[in-house]
Amino acid sequence: MNYLWGGMLIIGIVYGVLTGNTQGVTDAVLESAKEAVTLGISMLGIVSFWTGLMEVAGEAGVIGGLTKAIAPFMRFLFPKIPKGHRAFDSLSANFVANILGLGWAATPAGL
Repeated sequence: MNYLWGGMLIIGIVYGVLTGNTQGVTDAVLESAKEAVTLGISMLGIVSFWTGLMEVAGEAGVIGGLTKAIAPFMRFLFPKIPKGHRAFDSLSANFVANILGLGWAATPAGL
């Protein structure tokens, strides 16, 4: 996949040079870099918040309670995960957050 993205990037730059549109290529590269940094900073704040909230929920026992509530279904989906494994809690937290529509809360648990 990295070769695909790298190849498309190189093809786009070469095409821009061959058609004489180097200014457009330069502007697009700089604008994309600016947007990437802005997105990264905003995601950092949001994911940090939800990671902290999920840690608090885990320490408070909320994650454990939700894990027990959906354990039969999760055991059916993931039969090879040993009982009491931390991955099971993370998967359950991710699953519950997605069911509740908390997409950003599901991200830290999924990672």
